[in-house]
Amino acid sequence: MASFVSRTYRRWRYGEPIVVVSGLPRSGTSMAMKMLEAGGLSLVIDGIRSADEDNPKGYFEDERVKDLGQMEDKSWLADARGKAIKIISYLLKDLPRDRNYKILFMRRDVHEVLASQTKMLERRGEDTESDDEQMLELYGNHLWIVGRLLKRELHLEALDVHYKTVLEDPQGEAQKMRDFLELPLDLGKMAGVVDERLYRNRR
Repeated sequence: MASFVSRTYRRWRYGEPIVVVSGLPRSGTSMAMKMLEAGGLSLVIDGIRSADEDNPKGYFEDERVKDLGQMEDKSWLADARGKAIKIISYLLKDLPRDRNYKILFMRRDVHEVLASQTKMLERRGEDTESDDEQMLELYGNHLWIVGRLLKRELHLEALDVHYKTVLEDPQGEAQKMRDFLELPLDLGKMAGVVDERLYRNRR
């Protein structure tokens, strides 16, 4: 009850929330952004990073996000209220507390995340710095820390969105996303952009 009252007060004080799509790299964040765009929600993107073989539908990113941890002036985020922005899970802790955020947190099997990440790095000619077991442990520890953050901080409200479930039931998952965000999104169009052919790294 206390958290409900606190969140209601924060809504009144800080205005409508910023919709954040987050998760580990290669967990389906770009797919979720495309769903929101198709549903009618405006996105905060700069178009600098173009579509490629790893993300043929596009990345839907804003380069300013990468500097959130070191950035002193984050006032530009005020313009993201009522819009969606992609922010990697490692940077959620750096979101200023004088805003409200509704977070769609993408969940994907960490073995699939690792496989997808490895293939992307190989295509770019880059080496991974840790072996698979180390990376899986790092991912697990990080997700545990993020889970605690999302439960503890009143400025963050989160809904877990499972990558595989979206591919299996795009309409149903789009409904859950719309209900959580409390926005008049077009479910049919959201579901229509989900492309199961892009599920290329299956466990």
